[in-house]
Amino acid sequence: MNDYNQAGDNAQGYEHYNSDGTKKKNRGEKKKHFGLRVVTAILFIAVVVVLGSSMVVTKQNQFKLIRQFGRVQRIVTEAGLSFKIPFVESVDTIPKELLLYDLPESDVITSDKKTMIVDSYVLWHVTDPLKFAQTLSCSVSNAEGRIDAIVYNAMKNTISNMKQDEVIRSRDGKMTITVSEEESDVTNNDLVLSEETEQVVEITSLTEEIMAQINHVENQYGIEIVVVDVKKLDLPDDNKQAVYTRMISERENIAAQYTAEGKSEAQIIENTTDKEVSIMLSNAEAKAEATVAEGEAEYMRILSDAYANPEKMDFYSFVRALDAVKASISGSNKTVILSDDSPVAQIFNGQY
Repeated sequence: MNDYNQAGDNAQGYEHYNSDGTKKKNRGEKKKHFGLRVVTAILFIAVVVVLGSSMVVTKQNQFKLIRQFGRVQRIVTEAGLSFKIPFVESVDTIPKELLLYDLPESDVITSDKKTMIVDSYVLWHVTDPLKFAQTLSCSVSNAEGRIDAIVYNAMKNTISNMKQDEVIRSRDGKMTITVSEEESDVTNNDLVLSEETEQVVEITSLTEEIMAQINHVENQYGIEIVVVDVKKLDLPDDNKQAVYTRMISERENIAAQYTAEGKSEAQIIENTTDKEVSIMLSNAEAKAEATVAEGEAEYMRILSDAYANPEKMDFYSFVRALDAVKASISGSNKTVILSDDSPVAQIFNGQY
């Protein structure tokens, strides 16, 4: 009833006031202001949505592909803020940084029919976003699937052309070899021994061999494989014991060969030394005999000069007789029995 009266009063031009003296608003005005607020809020939300859908934020490690109805219109490669047509253009994000893909362990067979387990990883990144989108649908998982197949095939082809020891030796691209500076030889009674030294030689690594077979990936898929590295080379569990036994046997054969070579060289050294000693002793004895002969010749010459006249010859005979008596007296018996015609008795009797 009051509302009806108020509506009638409003129709008759009467105005109503609050208790504090302010003018009361009628219901129509309230509805009008509420409607304006709702429209304003809707417009604000629409503007925010439009602005939000038109802005493209590109990070440092991203590529942004702007598509219009599925077709790539442009590619944003620099980090920053850009814009697109809302509700018409869409955005795809492609990683720009270096990515790591850990390949699952796989079995490969060497040229000598030995099975090896290879565990490796790949570092790769996108170089051509457009080709990456066209061939791999901007999918990292699709790219990893292709990388897995390409790297495995390259690894299988490389290892299948190598023997097992060659695969192990080329693991880090270095090989230690033993080099002999001189060959062992025996000439003119002189022994020349070879001096062996170890040198580290650079060889083509397993990674380089594999990388040489996957250089087509960038042109085909718009990605670049930066590094392929082997984390582990191992043998199947059922083959390890047989391989270890064979390795022990090979090492024992090598040790026996080294021992035999050492004994052979020792025998050569011993024979050569004995020969040199024999030659030195023979030369020394010959020189000593020559010296003794020269001394005796000199002694006889001195005696010949000393007893060249009759007086000296008598003295020489006297001395020799004394030497003979001296040599004949030995032991405790000091008695010498001489006949009268003995040269020694004649000397003692003064007959000379």
